[in-house]
Amino acid sequence: MSQEALLSLFQPPKIDEIKKILCIQPHPDDNEIGMGGIISYLTSKGVQVDYLTVTDGSLGDIGIIEGDLKEIRRNEAINAGKLLGVKEFFFLEHLDGELNDVPSLAREIATIIRQNNYDSIAAPDPFNSYEAHYDHIVTGRAAAQAAISVNLKEYPRGTATKSVNLSSVLFYFTQRPNSLIDITNHFEKKMAATALHKSQITPELLNLYTSYFAYRGMQLSGSDKIFEGVKALLPLHLHCIPEAINI
Repeated sequence: MSQEALLSLFQPPKIDEIKKILCIQPHPDDNEIGMGGIISYLTSKGVQVDYLTVTDGSLGDIGIIEGDLKEIRRNEAINAGKLLGVKEFFFLEHLDGELNDVPSLAREIATIIRQNNYDSIAAPDPFNSYEAHYDHIVTGRAAAQAAISVNLKEYPRGTATKSVNLSSVLFYFTQRPNSLIDITNHFEKKMAATALHKSQITPELLNLYTSYFAYRGMQLSGSDKIFEGVKALLPLHLHCIPEAINI
């Protein structure tokens, strides 16, 4: 392998090369909060963005909505996603707060990747030092496990189908963003989509989020522009490549 080819191994994949991405969220509001600006950016470029929601969101009762919380949160996820241009929605409906089986969830995620031939996936970064929510950790690790396994002919076992060329994995809620997107023109839409999660987000919390994500975005850009960042990796980076932490 040439030196140039070796060095290219340590570069993140390019977000602008994504054609079809599955954004995987533990709960019905994580995609908007974690990468809503990037989702809006991608759909504006003609990228197909689909959502996979892992849990039913049934623990997220903050006492401001009456009715079937699971159904309310499903509808909020669909309405918020549609505002950002999301096309398809998948729901696994695992019990909120009780995720604990990475291999099983990885197989479910891989099956959806195979069936719909995605070239990229996104999920919460499970490798953050201070992430305490186990639903996020399990979802992120399951997504990573699916990413390194989905190209195997017999994975998941008994579901062999056409090969899948998964070329990138994006981790949001990350401490180590390596790919930044200017979402200045998409920020209002991100926050409007976030606001549609009325069962979860009070006006006071929405104001806090708006200020925080604007501040963080300007910190990332080093200017008055608002950026959103993800940790973008090749599936290859997620197995036996210690340097992935610095990519």
